[in-house]
Amino acid sequence: MPHTFAEKILAQNAGLPDVTPGQIITATPDVALSHDNTAAISKIFRGIGVNRVRYPERLAITLDHASPPPTTRHAQNHADARRFVAEQGVTHFFDVGRGICHQVLTEEGLIFPGVLLLGADSHSTHYGALGAFGAGVGRSEMAAIWATGQLWLRVPESIKITITGQFSPWITSKDITLHIIGQLGADGGLYASVEFHGPAVAAMSMSSRFVLTNMMAEMGAKNAWVMQDAVTFDWLAAQTGAPERRPAWEAAARQLAPDPGARYAAEYTFDASAVEPQVACPHTVDNVQPLSAVAGTRIDQAFLGTCTNGRLEDLAAAAQILKGRQVASGVRLLVIPASSRVYMAALQAGYVETLLTAGAVFGTPGCGPCMGNHFGIPAPGEVTISTANRNFQGRMGTRDSEIYLASPAVVAASAAAGKIAGPEDI
Repeated sequence: MPHTFAEKILAQNAGLPDVTPGQIITATPDVALSHDNTAAISKIFRGIGVNRVRYPERLAITLDHASPPPTTRHAQNHADARRFVAEQGVTHFFDVGRGICHQVLTEEGLIFPGVLLLGADSHSTHYGALGAFGAGVGRSEMAAIWATGQLWLRVPESIKITITGQFSPWITSKDITLHIIGQLGADGGLYASVEFHGPAVAAMSMSSRFVLTNMMAEMGAKNAWVMQDAVTFDWLAAQTGAPERRPAWEAAARQLAPDPGARYAAEYTFDASAVEPQVACPHTVDNVQPLSAVAGTRIDQAFLGTCTNGRLEDLAAAAQILKGRQVASGVRLLVIPASSRVYMAALQAGYVETLLTAGAVFGTPGCGPCMGNHFGIPAPGEVTISTANRNFQGRMGTRDSEIYLASPAVVAASAAAGKIAGPEDI
């Protein structure tokens, strides 16, 4: 019987000849991800009477959600996490300033085709862009993984999304992703494995593909996947500095690629050439409108960053738009690179100078204001346009404020215009 990606990788991980949607399997994750929540998970871990992690070499811990810590409570969480790392002998530990967990783990070469990652972060769907099965789990589940090295999973149904056509200038993977979520709804992929196919996907950069898989968490997906090709393997080789691993990555990708004739719960096709810039309006990510419908909306703050759109190509797009321009009076532009590597590359390319000259404010690589911890919390009544992945009421720390989501190009143009606008508008 032909199988989807999720069916293949879960069967392989569980040591079974095949699996079917709805089946319960015992999974053994290759990587167990946590971040600032490590301190809280460690309390649950000790509460079940366990003192030693079963496989400390499989843990990956990044301090990124409140980085640097804005309060004593956050600082204590970080101190507790560092103590846990030292006690357990965790080698894959990334302290304040290294960057956002999803960006850092890919840069560090921990993710490649065939890896099964379970993370105490909902955007663990991110890793499917590299041919891994990435899924979010709760804190109690992560404590169980630390204790036993395993966790049960239900094999998800699969959804196939094909993207045809070519993107028009200034249209990005963020736009098509918002369009898809707007069309299918915030529960359109509930506990599904979402596969992306088609020529428009194949033409995307690696950074653009991460947007697709990352934001499937906003459609309720269990995991997401993009076909691996030369773009994938070239990127992995560059990040890891280990081109000799390429044959193994290619073999794993071929083995786990969905079979022709695989059965899907639903199949959808979208035309990239028919999509204009998209904006998710308050207060749900599936409240998506074309840019033309919301252009002119006043903004107080623009935020460029997050695990969705804080990579080098995103900063490059913003720098291109803002070169020779100024952030509008009364508007703040916050820029937070997704990692220290992205920050360094942006410095070397001159993007940081361009954005600073335009009036941007830079923050430490990490999540920043995305979840409302610090550095960019809006005042009541203020409006933010952001490259993040969520815009529900209170997400950035203030319930009485509004968050619009858009591509880096639209965010940068809006910062210059002082209102929601596209690059062509300025």
